[in-house]
Amino acid sequence: MRVGISLLTLVPGISGGSETYVRNLVRALGEVGSHEYRVFLPRIAADVDGLPTELVPEYRASRGSAGRIVAMTSASLRRRQIGRRFADLDAIHFPLSVMIPPVGEPPAVSSVLDVQHEELPEFFSSGERAYRKLVYGWTVRRSRLVVTISHHGARTLVERLGVPEECVRPIHLGIDHTRFHPSEDKRDDFLLYPALGWPHKNHARLFDAFAVLRERYPQLELVLTGYEGKAPAGVRALGRVSSEELVRLYRTAAALVFPSLYEGFGQPPLEAMACGCPVACSSAASLPEVCGDAARLFDPRSTDELVAAVEDVLLHPAAWRERGLRHAAGFTWEATARAHEAVYRELAS
Repeated sequence: MRVGISLLTLVPGISGGSETYVRNLVRALGEVGSHEYRVFLPRIAADVDGLPTELVPEYRASRGSAGRIVAMTSASLRRRQIGRRFADLDAIHFPLSVMIPPVGEPPAVSSVLDVQHEELPEFFSSGERAYRKLVYGWTVRRSRLVVTISHHGARTLVERLGVPEECVRPIHLGIDHTRFHPSEDKRDDFLLYPALGWPHKNHARLFDAFAVLRERYPQLELVLTGYEGKAPAGVRALGRVSSEELVRLYRTAAALVFPSLYEGFGQPPLEAMACGCPVACSSAASLPEVCGDAARLFDPRSTDELVAAVEDVLLHPAAWRERGLRHAAGFTWEATARAHEAVYRELAS
């Protein structure tokens, strides 16, 4: 069986969690997959490893927002030219939420990782909402099956985008246990929050809660990665850090605090758990499903609940550490890859 994976819209360093998803999926399929695969790449993302790849120079990839829209529009207009590359496939997967170029054959499955614009429209401009509605709409309509990364996401696709329930396949993501595992490093007096400064990441509420915690625990710090905005006293904003540095922070933080208002899945809490870090996590969207009872959950819109949750994990770190380690062990990229292979078989049949 010949399966294509189109990563034409991948922009390294910008695609965020979706980049983590596709790179690890391709690597895991290379290790445990049983089909004949071909990965289609733009020139700016020629470093994807794990499966045979094919560069598609006809796709005019760009790192800028305007350039990406031009590239997708051009690919839609020239879809026959690019689509010839898919002619000998039995199935094709578009895992980056956008079917570019639109295809009728071979049968297609698309992954839609989240529909945040439907649930939190206030965080998007009118233009962004219109664009997402258009592109996500044609993607799910042209897809025989739609993969999403949580049961919460599956319900949202059915309720908000009108995808037939029988066409949705929720598949959890994995984590890389060769990278994320405990060490003997001593834990320090800081909370960790790895997140870019997007509105739904809820930094303002976290800063309010940290001001309260700082009065009770004067030695406590808050360390941010990805965030590049203004930070109050006691907060260290490191900006973007390497994957090695992130792992070190997971292994030495007193706890992870994750106050996000929306996640399609939410890997940082699981990564932290796998490193033995206690986790206080938002109860929004998919996060209770992903974290189960291994994280101390809180309402991310309540400063009081956030403070109470962090205090709980700081006061009882051993219990939360053990829960987290057991829970995180159940999430592997190999399991994610095998579940995708089952979807490809279903699609081709």
